[in-house]
Amino acid sequence: MTGVAVLGTGIMGAPMAGNLLAAGLPVRVWNRTREKAEPLEAAGAVIAGTPAEAVHGADVVITMLSDAGAVHDAMSAAAPGLRAGQVWAQMSTVGVAGVARLAELAAAHGLTFVDAPVQGTKQPAEQGTLVVLAAGPPAARETLEPVFGALGQRTLWLADDGASGAGSRLKMATVSFGISLTAVVAESLALARGLGVDPELVRQVIVGGPMDSAYFQVKSRAILDGSFEPSFTVRNAEKDTGLIVEAGESAGVRLDVVAAARERFRRADAQGHGDEDMSATYFASFD
Repeated sequence: MTGVAVLGTGIMGAPMAGNLLAAGLPVRVWNRTREKAEPLEAAGAVIAGTPAEAVHGADVVITMLSDAGAVHDAMSAAAPGLRAGQVWAQMSTVGVAGVARLAELAAAHGLTFVDAPVQGTKQPAEQGTLVVLAAGPPAARETLEPVFGALGQRTLWLADDGASGAGSRLKMATVSFGISLTAVVAESLALARGLGVDPELVRQVIVGGPMDSAYFQVKSRAILDGSFEPSFTVRNAEKDTGLIVEAGESAGVRLDVVAAARERFRRADAQGHGDEDMSATYFASFD
């Protein structure tokens, strides 16, 4: 059995760990706030008090934390429990620059580094239908097969070197689409309201037509129902838009739409919606 350590049991990490347990894999979990990890104990997870305790003896270490700094801190703290040859699947969204820093840390500890961010939010994580965007050596793929198989509907292997950041570069492009689309949906409904039009009529025009999508239906329904339970938070969306803009600048690509979306997320956060679903960017349209 492939033993797995999961560092980070938040909105994404907790259901991912649950799916690994459901697949019969031995799992140890650690989270900075222990209470968020404790529900997994009933499913068979071992709750570790420190990152070093979590990774000790694991075949695969998964990091699913908020940003590159948090990942670096956790893996640095895990150092006493690491051993050369362990596979580190870095599945957080850390941006292009963040991958290089983490790959250097992996090399310093003799770890096999796999850049493997996921496409998907809370519901796909719960359903085990994430898409894993992976880059790493072929020798690690057999070890990771049961792990990624439990977490996602498919894995795209993009390169043989995790330090290349191929997974994170693709993630920047795909998450840019989702985040920007959320802002567009929110703005269209807000504009209807501002013009004195029932926003539900916007849905009636779009649903079933060429502009319709499952994503539009989910996000527009959440906004109209005032249901902002987080699948992906406003604060995380603001963080990711920063990474996307940074990646674009490094490549000489102007990203006007996502830069504007970033400002909306900043305003929504300042209004007190940071921990709500990113569809709460709707409120950024109003003072």
